[in-house]
Amino acid sequence: MTDSQTYDGQCHCGAVRFSVHTDLSGPSACNCSHCRRLGWIMQSVPAENFTLLSDAEALTLYRFNTHTIDHLFCRHCGIQSFARGSDGKGKSLVMINVNCLEPAVAVDPAAIKHWDGANW
Repeated sequence: MTDSQTYDGQCHCGAVRFSVHTDLSGPSACNCSHCRRLGWIMQSVPAENFTLLSDAEALTLYRFNTHTIDHLFCRHCGIQSFARGSDGKGKSLVMINVNCLEPAVAVDPAAIKHWDGANW
């Protein structure tokens, strides 16, 4: 999964839909209390590589801990297909939930980087 391409994604009910251009080369899993419970496989992309295709009215915002990441989930089905934040230099990023890409993409478990968000 190293070729950059455009993927479509959505929540479970389809009310939240997006398009993202990425190479899926650096999927990660985080062990913080939030991500661990959700079972996320994340891929961070520059904000300009992400397009929300559906009406933002379907999204509900949740923030916790440092309140620096906008965890956005569908108000209808509850699925969090992406989140917005920034890197250490202030560059806007979107973290997509690879499990929400359609059609589903195979992720090599050995390629998943593990992020210690619980102790960050």
